[in-house]
Amino acid sequence: MAVREQVNGFFIPSVTLIGIGAHKEIPARIKALGGKKPLLVTDKGITGVGITQQIVDILKAEGMDCVVYDDTIPNPTDKNVADGVKAYQDNKCDSLITLGGGSSHDCGKGVGLVVANGGTIHDYEGVDKSTNPMPPYVAVNTTAGTASEMTRFCIITDTSRKVKMAIVDWRVTPGIALDDPLLMMGMPPALTAATGMDALTHSVEAWVSTIATPITDACAEKSIRLINKYLRRAVANGQDIDAREGMCYAQYLGGMAFNNASLGHVHAMAHQLGGFYDLPHGECNAILLPHVEQHNLIANVERFATLAEWLGVDTSDMDQRDAADAALEAIRQLSADVGIPAGLKALGEKYGKKVSEKDIPTMTANAQKDACGLTNPRCMTDEAVAAIYKAAM
Repeated sequence: MAVREQVNGFFIPSVTLIGIGAHKEIPARIKALGGKKPLLVTDKGITGVGITQQIVDILKAEGMDCVVYDDTIPNPTDKNVADGVKAYQDNKCDSLITLGGGSSHDCGKGVGLVVANGGTIHDYEGVDKSTNPMPPYVAVNTTAGTASEMTRFCIITDTSRKVKMAIVDWRVTPGIALDDPLLMMGMPPALTAATGMDALTHSVEAWVSTIATPITDACAEKSIRLINKYLRRAVANGQDIDAREGMCYAQYLGGMAFNNASLGHVHAMAHQLGGFYDLPHGECNAILLPHVEQHNLIANVERFATLAEWLGVDTSDMDQRDAADAALEAIRQLSADVGIPAGLKALGEKYGKKVSEKDIPTMTANAQKDACGLTNPRCMTDEAVAAIYKAAM
C-alpha cells in the first residue's frame, strides 16, 4: 500500500515567559541573545501611558543603551518599516525589542527582516522569502489577542496598493516572547474586547483549518475554553488580574494553534478592511467570523458542533447540525456581550470611515490572493466572498 508523505512543522519561540512581573526579565534576556544596543519598536499609545519609559528605565538600570522608535501606527505600513530600518542602522543597533500589540510586533519583525536581508519589506510578501536570520529579538506583549509576540506572521500595509501584505516566515518568530498581565491592566474595555475576539478568531480558524494537527487542536481547544471563561470578565473589569492572566494564556495558545495550522478566509477578508479603510483588525475579525464560518459550516459540521461545547453551550439534546449552529450563535452572543459593533458599516462609523459596498469587488479580488485563505475549510468563490462582505455590512 502506498504511504502518503506529509510532514507538519511546529513553530514557536525558543523561550516564552508568561506571568506577573515577567517584564523585569527583558534586560537579561536580550543580553542572553547577544544584544547590547536594542532598537525598541513601539507606538505613541504605549509611550503615552508610560510603559515605554518603564522598559527603557529597566534597560538603563542594567547598563544597556536603548533607541526608541515609537511611530508605529495601527495597521503598520511599509513606511513605518523603512523608518524603523533607518533608526536601527543610523544608531548602529544590534538587536530588537518590540513592545505593544500586533502593530508594534509586526513593524519590528519587518524591520528585522530588512536589516538582516536587505531590500524592502515588499520583497518578503508570501511564505519564507528570507535567507538570513533575524537580529536578536525579544517581543514584549501588552495586549491579549494578536499573539504576534510568538508567531511567524508579519502583516504590513502596502500604502501604494492599499493592501495588507501577508508575510509568513519562520525566521521572524521571536527568539523570546514575553507576556506580563501587569502590562495589560491599562487596556481599555474596547481594546480588550477587540483583541480577545481576535484571539478567538485565531483559534476557531486553526481548529477548522485544512492543516490542523493534534497539537494545534489541543491548543485551539484550551484557548477557546479560556476565552469563554475570561474575556467577558476582562472587558467588565480591567483590574481583574486573574482574567488578564487567563487571557494571556488564551491568546498565546491561540497563537500556537494558528502559527502552525494557519488561518482562513476570516483573516483573508479582514486584512482587506484594514488595508482599505484602516479599520482595527480585531473588530473586523469579530464581525466577519460568524458570517465566514456559516459559509464554511458544511465543510466540517462535526468540528463546528464541538465548538459549541467549548463555548459553554449544553449540546446534550442537540443533533450535530443544531450544535454547529449553536456554536455560531454563541460566537455572535460573545461578540455582542463585549461590545463589538454589529456590522461593518457601524464599525466604519465608529472610526469615522465610510465602508461602502462599491468597494466589495476590489476587496474580494485582494482577499482571494491572501495567503491566509489557503487553509480555509471550504473553497471560496469570488461570489461567495462578495456575498459574505455584503452580509456583514
